[in-house]
Amino acid sequence: MWSVSTRAASPGAPPTIRAARPADWPALWRVVEPVVREGETYTYPTDLTSEQAKELWLAEPPAATVLAESDGVVLGTARMGPNKPGHGDHVGTAAFMVAPEARGRGVARALAEHVVAWHRAEGYRGIQFNAVVESNTAAVRLWRSLGWDIVGTVPGAFRSPAHGYVGLHVMYRALDQHSE
Repeated sequence: MWSVSTRAASPGAPPTIRAARPADWPALWRVVEPVVREGETYTYPTDLTSEQAKELWLAEPPAATVLAESDGVVLGTARMGPNKPGHGDHVGTAAFMVAPEARGRGVARALAEHVVAWHRAEGYRGIQFNAVVESNTAAVRLWRSLGWDIVGTVPGAFRSPAHGYVGLHVMYRALDQHSE
């Protein structure tokens, strides 16, 4: 079984990343709710309830949900696991949310590095992101800097409140012995 990082947080240090538990949901909802309500990065309905979001976000094995925290404050979260069941379960997927006030502080990068390590430890051959909103340029830039490539874009597949119809990127990163 994959062991979760227990790094201590200190000013300027990466956040501690650990497995999320059902009891963490109120703190996770404080991260998830503003992201969902904004409607700019997920296809979820903007009126999603806490219970609906909890069902979507808290994963059961073989998937997992983690959170990033510093000084007991949840800054972000990631959900990861197989992209598809059966013959596609050797490729993983992941989704990330960072609290608005924690953006630009390396939280998504720390979560992504954790997700890559988790997928490697679990034996996945790659990680596919199925729906990266093309107008979410900070995320696209981060994923590309960490080795993901845009392998396709579905034009106009996302209805952005701010930008109208924009594309959804499919992004992929191989996890073979030659990948970092």
